[in-house]
Amino acid sequence: MIKHFLLGLVTVMAFCLGLWGQGKGKQGGPPLPEGNAKALVEKACTTCHAVNLITNAAHSATEWKTLMERMIAAGAQIPQDQVTAVTDYLTRAFPDTNALKAVIVPGNVKVTFKEWTAPTAGSRPHDPLATRDGYLWYTGQYANTLGRVNTKTGEITEFRPPTAGAGPHGLAEDKDGNIWFTANSKAYIGRLDPRTGDVTEYPMPDPRARDPHSLAFAADGTIFFTVQNANLVGRLVPKTGKVMLKEVPTRNARPYGIIVGPDGAAYFCEFGSNKIGRIDPKTLEITEISLPDGARPRRIANNPDRQIYYSDFARGFVARLDPKNGKVEEWPSPGGPGSRPYGIASTADGTVWYSESGVEPNTLVAFDPKTRKFQKWPIPSGGGVVRNMVATADGKLYLACSGVNKVAVADVSR
Repeated sequence: MIKHFLLGLVTVMAFCLGLWGQGKGKQGGPPLPEGNAKALVEKACTTCHAVNLITNAAHSATEWKTLMERMIAAGAQIPQDQVTAVTDYLTRAFPDTNALKAVIVPGNVKVTFKEWTAPTAGSRPHDPLATRDGYLWYTGQYANTLGRVNTKTGEITEFRPPTAGAGPHGLAEDKDGNIWFTANSKAYIGRLDPRTGDVTEYPMPDPRARDPHSLAFAADGTIFFTVQNANLVGRLVPKTGKVMLKEVPTRNARPYGIIVGPDGAAYFCEFGSNKIGRIDPKTLEITEISLPDGARPRRIANNPDRQIYYSDFARGFVARLDPKNGKVEEWPSPGGPGSRPYGIASTADGTVWYSESGVEPNTLVAFDPKTRKFQKWPIPSGGGVVRNMVATADGKLYLACSGVNKVAVADVSR
């Protein structure tokens, strides 16, 4: 619980960067404890938000360091020669003592991990992408980068959208090898040509649609996407550049992860409610499917069994939705109610894979829908919240380890 409060702190701090020096912050909350860097933390971090956003948080030294890197990458005005002092102060003052420890579940499947650090410190890799040419792509949300990893050589190439502070978030590839992304902070969907580095921007037609979130391609090349805080979903036709938006019927539904399902309709998680939304691909009419009380679906994935699986972040479940009749089955994640299932994907053999983001270290979990059995592995770097993952055609898994500035490949063997 504490760690996820800190994730909210990160979002608030990023939002407040533009307010620094303008005197618009709030000083409410208990005072910071004494220490060498107290004055610097007060100046840099409490200009725009209450002190209790810090005093209620807790993290390890490594995670505090990564947080500082993310803030600096986003523009925080902390002198480089003071970063270590700030990190040491925060680590001593707010240590992570209540973290939920990961419980490992053994089994017959073997998984090996290989991880790479994003070249730009504090990038906050958010979404991974497996392209047809074998590369691992990721969005560096805080560093305004798109990264491409050659998983054979380890070489990483960074591409930077021309609009500063775009906040690249969701990722998808089209049939021509172009990389599409949502500019979560600048209200557009972008298309990157990796051969030239050129970026084409498709702006949102409604000023409310400030934060395009996740996107998915339909078979005909149409893009469906979510706009979380605006409570909108949309469709982009790349051939014409036309963008259409549709409001979600449930207020504050917070549309989040999205896929195009086996029936050709787009399905999205309503993270602010206990529902999955279905978008008619022709009319954009939205039908909402109710889930169990208290469910908060966050990410969603297709499976070869033509069922849809989603991670229930709030209750600690992995669940299955039958798109034909709306039937829901769910299973408690081995890490318990606080395990925070998040990124989710399916491999060609039907295994459902997802991350437990609320435990330390984060875990990679395999669920076999046929046997209803689980197996779990710790993510070597700790993960620092694996927000999304994708499966490759040959059965590997690509992960974005946001909190530790890394991306990873999980190689599965039986």
